[in-house]
Amino acid sequence: MITFNDFTSYNQYIGLAKPLDNDIDVGYYDAPNMLLKSEAIAVDFYRISIKVGYKDKFDPNSKPVNAVFFNSPEMPVGWDVDPTYTGMYLQLSKKAIEENRYLFKSYLDYGQHEALYLTDEEVQEISAVFHLMMKYYKAEKQNFNVLLSYVNVLVSLVEEFYKRQFSTDPKQYSRIVSDFQQSLIDYYKQPVSQLPNVQYFADKLGLTANYLGDIMRHFTQKSTLENIHEFVIKKAKELLVEDKKLNTTQVAYELGFEYPNYFSKFFKKQVNLTPKEYRLQAISKN
Repeated sequence: MITFNDFTSYNQYIGLAKPLDNDIDVGYYDAPNMLLKSEAIAVDFYRISIKVGYKDKFDPNSKPVNAVFFNSPEMPVGWDVDPTYTGMYLQLSKKAIEENRYLFKSYLDYGQHEALYLTDEEVQEISAVFHLMMKYYKAEKQNFNVLLSYVNVLVSLVEEFYKRQFSTDPKQYSRIVSDFQQSLIDYYKQPVSQLPNVQYFADKLGLTANYLGDIMRHFTQKSTLENIHEFVIKKAKELLVEDKKLNTTQVAYELGFEYPNYFSKFFKKQVNLTPKEYRLQAISKN
């Protein structure tokens, strides 16, 4: 599989204009003059691609769509498309991402899971932002900070549109929430040697941690880690009340805490009582 390490070689391969900068590249698609079919390739940079009226021949039953697609380094992508789509693209080097990570949050990970499908109104909003981006891109480094500001606006729009997509098809995403919750339950059905963490569940569900986190926050109003902590506290309370033979040190080990003192501090921070105080209070109530 071919990997393109820079904008210039990739643009030449696909039939896009020569980039004006090595760290950021903005442009419009001209589908009839571009490569419409390719075996899987990869790029060593990030791409945000907005395509309007895009039809993928890999799926003969698909209809033309308006969508945002993401490409991350080393993520393979192939295509076979009709030459009827229009659209825009933004390409960002690893350096640009690392130096401005606060602008991009997690959305560049989404390409591993799903496209963002756009309404006509959303296409118009994104098109307006791209028009301004092109203006400052053509001015090159003279207005680089302004250009980055518009990139930030674009990413903020993507965030809002993804929230709309999450709400439009709640069954698809609520299944992820249910699978996560079941995975938490299953985690403690066997002896554990450490606390559950976000990456463990992301890997279990075949998702990136950022993508899982955004879905969990959208549907539960809590981060993935907050959901994990909430479940650990629930399990701790059950063990403290239902299995009085276990002392608090044993409860800590049952939950996967390496150090009992950390369990006590964690429990008190969440419950405002130490494990011993909670157990005594629960016993006195019963």
